[in-house]
Amino acid sequence: MGRLSTILASGVLTLSAAAFVATPAAAVQSRELSLPGGRLGDAIVALGRQAGVSIGLTDPALAASRVPAVRGRMTAEQALTRLLAASEARFIRVAPGSYRIVRRPPQRPQPQVRIARRPAAPQLILAAAPAPEEEQAVLVVAARRPMPLSLYPGGVQMVDGDDPELAYAPRGSEALVARLPGLASTHLGPGRNKLFIRGIADSSFSGPTQATAGQYLGETRLNYNAPDPDLRLFDIDRVEILEGPQGTLYGAGSLGGVIRIMPNRPRTDATGGMLVVGATATQHGDPGGDIAGVLNLPLVEGRLGLRLVGYGAQDGGYIDDTGRGLDDVNRVRTYGGRAALRLETDSGWTFDAGFSGQRIRGRDGQYADRGAPPLTRDSAIAQPFGSDYLLADLVVSKDWGRTRFTTAFGWVDHDIDELYDSTVFNLPPQLYAQNTRVRLLSAESRLAGQTEGGISWVVGTSMISNRSRQRRTAGPVADPQQLAGVENGIEELALFGEASVGLAPAVTLTAGARFSQSHLSGSSIDAPALVLVPLFGSIDVARAADASRKESAFLPSIALAWEAAPRLLLFARYQESFRPGGLAVEGNVFRVTAQGTPTSDLTAASDMIIRRFRNDNLSSLEAGVRYGRSGAGAFDISASLAYTRWNDIQADTVSLFGFPTTANIGDGRIYSFELRAGWRPLPGLSLEGAMLVNDSKVVDPFPGIILQPDFPLPNVADIGARLAVDYQMALSPSLDLRLGGSVRYVGDSVLGVGPVLGDRQGEVTDVSLGARLEHGPHAFTLNLTNLLDEAGNRFAMGSPFTLIQNPQVTPLRPRSVRLGWQFAF
Repeated sequence: MGRLSTILASGVLTLSAAAFVATPAAAVQSRELSLPGGRLGDAIVALGRQAGVSIGLTDPALAASRVPAVRGRMTAEQALTRLLAASEARFIRVAPGSYRIVRRPPQRPQPQVRIARRPAAPQLILAAAPAPEEEQAVLVVAARRPMPLSLYPGGVQMVDGDDPELAYAPRGSEALVARLPGLASTHLGPGRNKLFIRGIADSSFSGPTQATAGQYLGETRLNYNAPDPDLRLFDIDRVEILEGPQGTLYGAGSLGGVIRIMPNRPRTDATGGMLVVGATATQHGDPGGDIAGVLNLPLVEGRLGLRLVGYGAQDGGYIDDTGRGLDDVNRVRTYGGRAALRLETDSGWTFDAGFSGQRIRGRDGQYADRGAPPLTRDSAIAQPFGSDYLLADLVVSKDWGRTRFTTAFGWVDHDIDELYDSTVFNLPPQLYAQNTRVRLLSAESRLAGQTEGGISWVVGTSMISNRSRQRRTAGPVADPQQLAGVENGIEELALFGEASVGLAPAVTLTAGARFSQSHLSGSSIDAPALVLVPLFGSIDVARAADASRKESAFLPSIALAWEAAPRLLLFARYQESFRPGGLAVEGNVFRVTAQGTPTSDLTAASDMIIRRFRNDNLSSLEAGVRYGRSGAGAFDISASLAYTRWNDIQADTVSLFGFPTTANIGDGRIYSFELRAGWRPLPGLSLEGAMLVNDSKVVDPFPGIILQPDFPLPNVADIGARLAVDYQMALSPSLDLRLGGSVRYVGDSVLGVGPVLGDRQGEVTDVSLGARLEHGPHAFTLNLTNLLDEAGNRFAMGSPFTLIQNPQVTPLRPRSVRLGWQFAF
């Protein structure tokens, strides 16, 4: 990673020194276009994709009107002119590359109130310029075929790249958690957390189990059975979160849903970029700072474009270790970047190649002792952690009018290091260290389209090959010993398909299925002789513990959507997902001798066993309503109620001595209710509220795992809520002001499952304020977080080994102020 860090650091310095003259977007570029005849809404979706322009249309009657097929080499405006020649609609050029379609004759002009935006020229360079948000049609791209949000039969959340939580600083997944009550996270530290969607949470640790939420960067899968890589969300177009299981389209590991990060793609027609610099002061802690930059270069005009992104950040520490006499020990440094290359051919093929890398280094644990003075703990040794993440991907696509082909290949190398203080029983300082190495290969090809009769469909095939290896050491700091580790592998091949058909003018039925065949393998490493424990029954002794088997899965889905009125959608949906099984290590880091004396002797093979855990599966029934969409119109609201049944839940847990392991813990059920509403009573003023109510139980626990029935699933609060206000105004023709604030409440939850992890956590309130002042290409930002300076307890664990003797809390970052500057060129 040394070479990568040097390259990324050089990239950031280059961005900070560069100065380019912006050029307007080439709105008159001719392209080979093939637009289907039929519905106008379908034709403009195809035109937007093929010509790289943004077209807004919100009138349902116009969207359903019939237009002729248009084919040939022409500009986007020429294509629009031909499409609309015999219709009741006309187009308006909002900006270069941005149009909206309205009914003829033009409506009487209405008074316009100027709302603060990014500067026009930099916006046109950095991303395709959107039409005004009240006019722009929104597509759910994560549905594997572009589907209008107004017709999508399920829960979905979207966060735009210019949302204050994402745009003001290069932040990671914590920005999404702060923005969406339906998204939860553990808080061990950046790069080793687990994300949960809509209450579907298994455990607090990252072991060999697959994640419950699928994560994607564009078309490429980010993780399989590794923690959230926590990539910084800088230069992002938007993030889409599909809620509830997504087994049909995404396969294994999408139990809770899918998080799809959509970065801004290279532009082939304009040069430009942005530089962001920020400084942060934290009460009771050390200062921090961040720098980030993006540079877009058209290497061949209209054909080949390169986009470079680089960033670095330091989060100052604020936890004092009284045992070692050190202040502010939990500093975290993050740096990384992306490079993307886009090739557009005359024949309509598009090739996108990308590379992403990120390094995280945490100097010490993020936790404090419960009952001690705030923001303090007493530990024997430092507990650093780190994450090195590399991703390479290639996406090839082509449009043929009503049909689109996409194929994507991805390679991931993820290396996670963790060290815990395991000093107990007044022993000399002890450590437990774990290294997890994950390598993931993924490939998917799919064909999506729409028939003349209006049936939209997608069919595809996918392949995944994932290998994960966990190695462990433990014992005295001066002489730790190698423990048994485990290696798990899976090769999965799947076929999937889904189609939507109109049953009536306002009723749409969507159904699909996925069939997958998986080959699982697992083996022990670093141990000459271990005990192999089957799923159930007696213990078998083996010279080397290993396992290999095949699993098949059939995942159906069905949904019904009814457009009861303009902008009003009612829907019901049934979906399934699953995770394959594997092997896990189980044992005690410490033993008690016959005389009752604790010892850290780890040489006996009987102290360590390899346990098989089997696949789990989940099914969910959801009903909901959605009126309008966020940011459009005077009012919007969405609500959903879901019931989820989860069988043979896999969970990473700990033994009585704190040793991490993995097991099936039993069956569970989850009731969840989600509500979100937005109101724009005045021009420039936006109010938003959201909440998630969650009730979960392990209804049929396996013996020895949970000590009481009806134990709740971990880490997801019984209630989460957020209220936010945003106000934008023009102080002068060249000076814009944006003010915002939010209040977020996270309710009560438990740390994990099992006899050691029943501690309560949560019940915290976070108040944030922000301001942004724009003048031409410059923008100045001021952000205040944790205004009340509340310590709270986000996560009730730092080290699982000392938890039973010394209860722990993970406080919020104390009150912090960040001052930032952005320059777009």
